[in-house]
Amino acid sequence: MRDIAKEVYNKMKVGAAAWIRPVSAKGDTIQSFQSAHDAARALEDEGLINIMKVQRDEDGLIEAIRIQKLN
Repeated sequence: MRDIAKEVYNKMKVGAAAWIRPVSAKGDTIQSFQSAHDAARALEDEGLINIMKVQRDEDGLIEAIRIQKLN
């Protein structure tokens, strides 16, 4: 399984903000995307990003995460 949060982080510049979303062309689903939130929290715990917003669908599943790169 690919680490979507780390992929987005690596493409960002310091201070930039971005949305992390599942990409169906790469095989992501809403269900498989739930692990991206855990990966984003790990990056936040390391002080690399700030999770600004978590967007959920009507079932409570995470469908997008807004992050800001700190380092």
